[in-house]
Amino acid sequence: MKTVLITGTTSGIGKAFAEKFADEGYDLILVARNEQKLKQQQAALQENYHVAVKYIVQDLTQESAAGLIMADIDKWKVTIDVLVNNAGFNECGFFVDTRLDRELEMINMHIRFVTELTKRILVHMKEKGYGRILNVGSTGSFIPSPTDAVYSATKAYIMSFSNALCGELGKAGIKVTTLCPGATETEFAAKANIQNTLLFRIAVMKPEKVVGIAYRKMMKGRRLVIPGIYNKLLVVFSKVMPISLTNRITILMMK
Repeated sequence: MKTVLITGTTSGIGKAFAEKFADEGYDLILVARNEQKLKQQQAALQENYHVAVKYIVQDLTQESAAGLIMADIDKWKVTIDVLVNNAGFNECGFFVDTRLDRELEMINMHIRFVTELTKRILVHMKEKGYGRILNVGSTGSFIPSPTDAVYSATKAYIMSFSNALCGELGKAGIKVTTLCPGATETEFAAKANIQNTLLFRIAVMKPEKVVGIAYRKMMKGRRLVIPGIYNKLLVVFSKVMPISLTNRITILMMK
């Protein structure tokens, strides 16, 4: 039986990934901050899919997070076959007005934590010659987005980091995929207060749809997954338009 470790599993894309992998027969290790939700999720997945489910309660903004997660994995003597770095959050607004403490926590979670956990797990994948890693980026990975300055910058890091790993791993039997969703109907969107923006309303996708596309393409070893025709067009246009025009359009669509 193969095992997947997924971060940020109690809602949205992470929850949909947990259900998808359970449906495919994987044992799961779930990582999130809310123990009550994790317990409920563990019970539901075990009952509905008859797979083994463990969970780790951890705040991924803390510098010790990756090490503590690995300590539990080592204690359980579990081998991770698939890693899904999904956890994330946003601090939306003009940079001069947003909360610096939250942005630094975002950098810790999206960059430091993802880098450290990926390295620690990749070492073991390399030893056995197999693995799948999916890092959740964003359409913001391609576009320096006004009102999402720090968020889109961290997601650009995730895509660049993942692409570099693809080049390093070559034929090692390990594939790294970047998932770059756009607007998705999740708790993340509600917390970021973007559900009523034009950009969200015209492009929103269900998390189950996003995950269904991502799972198939990840297992085929695809480097990049951009779900939805609108999101694909957004990325294409962003590559040919000058940044000044992209910035103006983004600000208009975030209203």
